[in-house]
Amino acid sequence: MEYKALRVIISGGGTGGHIFPAVSIGHKLKELNPATEILFVGAEGKMEMEKVPAEGFRIVGLPIVGMQRQLTLKNIWNDLQVPFKVLGSVRKARKIIREFAPDVVVGVGGYASAPLLWAATGMKIPAVIQEQNGFAGLTNKLLGNRVQSICVAYEGMDKFFPKEKLVLSGNPIRKAVSAPPTTEMKAEAMQFYGLDAAKKHLFVVGGSLGSGTLNRAMKHWIQNGCTGGEQLEVIWQCGKYYKKDTDSFMEAHPDIRGIFHFDFISRMDLAYAAADVVISRSGASTVSELCAMGKATVFVPSPNVAEDHQTHNAMALVRKDAAMLVRDADAVDELLPVAIGLLSNPDRIATLEENARGMALTDAAQVICDEVYRVARKENLKG
Repeated sequence: MEYKALRVIISGGGTGGHIFPAVSIGHKLKELNPATEILFVGAEGKMEMEKVPAEGFRIVGLPIVGMQRQLTLKNIWNDLQVPFKVLGSVRKARKIIREFAPDVVVGVGGYASAPLLWAATGMKIPAVIQEQNGFAGLTNKLLGNRVQSICVAYEGMDKFFPKEKLVLSGNPIRKAVSAPPTTEMKAEAMQFYGLDAAKKHLFVVGGSLGSGTLNRAMKHWIQNGCTGGEQLEVIWQCGKYYKKDTDSFMEAHPDIRGIFHFDFISRMDLAYAAADVVISRSGASTVSELCAMGKATVFVPSPNVAEDHQTHNAMALVRKDAAMLVRDADAVDELLPVAIGLLSNPDRIATLEENARGMALTDAAQVICDEVYRVARKENLKG
């Protein structure tokens, strides 16, 4: 395929799960043709306004806000403003589109992408959307009938979108975590984290902000004597929000050995490489990374997400015997015993690893960019 220079708007954000795929698509488009012009459109005040420029891209913000489900006076006031913010955002989106004159627009989900994609499709600009999760988000569901192509990470998404528009692409992931770890990488991980290669290793990861549920499960296990943990070392990513509390907890248990806690993991590739078993939430990008790395994982889907999409993400693997699942409500009592039991069963670990690798889609950014070029070329030929 010839990759001529394009003018592309990429829109979406609000969470890392939307921002990282957007940035990956942007980098791949520039790799395919450095002359391609890219403009990002996000939501004013959200994390994409900082993260995207750090990756070398220009971004414009819309005054869009999302609906808040929790009933408070602040949230009620926010929700009353939503219709007016949407109309203002659509007007600004049309102005951005007229000024930038894109050949194609790409939406990666999140409420920030709705006004831009709605305006663009109304102006007959060809559009591609990417859905990261196993349960489609509201924004992408609303846009499905208006766009030319829908790139998805899971099979069976025709229950949300027109089947003829679907392309199974997977989610763009970082190169460092795009393949199973080598022997050399595992040895580097042991040295980097100061681990004993003769022991089993568990990686507990709750995301950059941390997970209260996973942290409570770890504390419960430690307080009950770390049952089954004598020949085990743990990398515990507690999150920035919980760092002070976790520090105090570990200081109160000075006799505990082999548990290494961090607020942030700078080398996720080495943490994955060190782990025999991973305990994790099941956000879309994380699930894709764990499949690519071929890790045996016990997922604890967060209940605090729209449409319970983390459960759908995890169940896509569980149904194919590529992961295990413990409900958030059961995690404090059951999570660590389940993970320790898995650590003592190498055959089961091997099965989960093999099946997870079988579900990996590691060329997602390329597939999505090929769709961008396909729809742009098709619409240009129409003209």
